[in-house]
Amino acid sequence: MESTLLIHRLHFAFTVTFHYLFPQLTMGLAPLIVIMKTLALRTHNDIYNQAARFWAKIFGINFIMGVVTGIPMEFQFGTNWSHFARLTGGVIGQPLVMEGVFAFFLESAFLGLFLYGEKRLSPKGHWWAAFMVFAGSWLSGFFIIVTDAWMQHPVAFERSADGQFQVTSFWGLLMNPWALLQYAHNMSGAVITGAFVMAAVGAYYILQGKFVEYGRVFLRISVIAGVISCVLQIFPTGDLHGKMLAKYQPVTTAAMEGLFKSESGAPMVILGQPDEEHQRIDNPLVVNKTLSFLIYGRTSAEVKGLNEFPKDQWPTNIPLLYYSYHVMAGLGTIFVAVMTVAAFLLWRKKLYESRWILWILMLCAPLPYVANTAGWMTTEIGRQPWLVYGLMRTTEGFSKHVNASNGLFTLLGFMGLYTMLAILFLYLVHHEVEHGPEPGAEGVLRTGDQPMWH
Repeated sequence: MESTLLIHRLHFAFTVTFHYLFPQLTMGLAPLIVIMKTLALRTHNDIYNQAARFWAKIFGINFIMGVVTGIPMEFQFGTNWSHFARLTGGVIGQPLVMEGVFAFFLESAFLGLFLYGEKRLSPKGHWWAAFMVFAGSWLSGFFIIVTDAWMQHPVAFERSADGQFQVTSFWGLLMNPWALLQYAHNMSGAVITGAFVMAAVGAYYILQGKFVEYGRVFLRISVIAGVISCVLQIFPTGDLHGKMLAKYQPVTTAAMEGLFKSESGAPMVILGQPDEEHQRIDNPLVVNKTLSFLIYGRTSAEVKGLNEFPKDQWPTNIPLLYYSYHVMAGLGTIFVAVMTVAAFLLWRKKLYESRWILWILMLCAPLPYVANTAGWMTTEIGRQPWLVYGLMRTTEGFSKHVNASNGLFTLLGFMGLYTMLAILFLYLVHHEVEHGPEPGAEGVLRTGDQPMWH
């Protein structure tokens, strides 16, 4: 039984983690593309149109990959998590259907218009197409977050005699306070991904000495968007979400922080290794009384430790939860530092000539993917051992008639197939980046610029 549950959890964890590599970039790029189209309308400078067209191609590749990898997840509710789907379908089915019927079709229809309708639409009409792609992608994210937030903090429901969950207020479901904060935090994380990827391409062009004007546009827009989203990721979205977590899931907060015993003036652990057996943090690097202050606004406030809760309510993998959280928080701090330095150099008109920060921006491109993945791991591992927090355990939700062997066979199949998709994705994106925003202009050096390899 335990091995079957483990396989089902690994199966869904793999598919959802791989899938989210793509939507986070589309949701992050969408507002940046709208900004480019807005600048094109206001300045009548075609370089912004060309820049928007270039990133729309990257957006389209990600969108297709997101669709291909997202569809199997819908079926997994029935194949791997049938008991969960049967009991909670009356609630989670509604936002999931709305995501498909409204948000997905809105995004896909206007993406087609944006990619292929520029010559047929007026400049303002093409701007509206870009804006509707942005609206569709962010609306899609909202409905998915509503679904997950209900599992974290169930609201607006009742249970029928057979144990099924039913919605009592649709607006109560959509306006779940947990969902609103989680959505704001998630979308700022997506913009961070979009900003760092755009900055990396811009830095690459300038360092290599081609498409330099476009590289400067990419850097200017992405650094400004990046520094704003990085700050918002920490405050207020991260701060408020952390306080809500401490209020409604205090055992999760204790596990994330490695706080095994309740403590007044609780410290925040920067580094260390959790030892669950001996209920301590080995080799800790702490900032005294900081955790109490961050949660309650008072350095003397008591923070509940894991000792306050029965062990069967503890997250099932405390070390993984602890490390996921600290990777997310650590990378978030690095992002703020990098983007702040880049923004300062942009303000001083020294960014484009400062090769060291361009190298840092380029090499940082994969890190937002790591941070977003670690953040979602923190969210989902922290909810354990519950599927619906406090109401339905994970052990109650999986498909008990699909054995571990069948689950492992399909998991290996997905891993092989997704490996091929990853190679195809990297090839297509690399081709677009090398081709550049200007057709036929590959490899053209601008006067006074030296290639990065010089």
